[in-house]
Amino acid sequence: MDKTTIVFGGSGQLGNCLNAVAAQQGFSGIVFPPEDKANVLDLAALDQLFTEYKPAYAINCAAYTAVDKAEDDVDLARKINKTGAENLAKLCEKHNATLIHISTDFIFAGSGNLPLAEDDIAEPINIYGLTKLEGEIAVAEQTKRYYTLRTSWLYSEYGNNFVKTMMRLGTEKDELKIIADQIGTPTYAIDLAGCILHIIQNDEQKYGTYHYSNEGVTSWYDFAKAIFDIAGISVKAYPVRTAEYVTRAIRPAFSVMDKSKIKRELNIEIPYWRESLVKCIAKLKD
Repeated sequence: MDKTTIVFGGSGQLGNCLNAVAAQQGFSGIVFPPEDKANVLDLAALDQLFTEYKPAYAINCAAYTAVDKAEDDVDLARKINKTGAENLAKLCEKHNATLIHISTDFIFAGSGNLPLAEDDIAEPINIYGLTKLEGEIAVAEQTKRYYTLRTSWLYSEYGNNFVKTMMRLGTEKDELKIIADQIGTPTYAIDLAGCILHIIQNDEQKYGTYHYSNEGVTSWYDFAKAIFDIAGISVKAYPVRTAEYVTRAIRPAFSVMDKSKIKRELNIEIPYWRESLVKCIAKLKD
């Protein structure tokens, strides 16, 4: 039986992936209301949506994700990432719905060298990470029925992302300099969408915080090299250190997440990052 599910932030990358995977699986109960009716900052409009659809689940894909811009746009980042999440959690509690909230590896400082577990200390080093952590805390304070899924390095055939940027730049330029000392794991947003729908369809009640990214470990440089290799793009790529490529926001040096909890508790199978990248590039080349 399909459980009515409302997606907030449905026009973004993950929203598009949820739409695609739901269609592919024949999951018919998923609703993507237009942004003007599903503004996470408009509590009254949100309440109306919950009353109208009586959802069993709400998925929060709405987020302020411009990491560098957030450093100067603190108020808006906090409104969307914290207050928006809090509003949805309040309404899920009021209307007996379960919230699936998307968060990020950027809640960690990334100063270690071991995969990060869900209960490791969160110490964000930029405004984006801080406001996403505040959102996580707000969700947990407002409702018991929630899944917070932290993910990393999201890409897909939709929206703007690293894979599409590298494929474009690789054909436009003769050489590229790419950061080699930030280590993490790319995540194919189609795989994350599949994980979310798995939770809903299995009616899991093992609430809490989970890590989900693809399996494996890489650097941005090696990720880019894999993109060029798989896509058949010949461009000279040079590894550089973060110190040579100054950005407004500091980024974690090591944000590989430990996924053993989600595999064990929710029986989720996770593909290796390069295998998923092959699938995405094949779709982009179609």
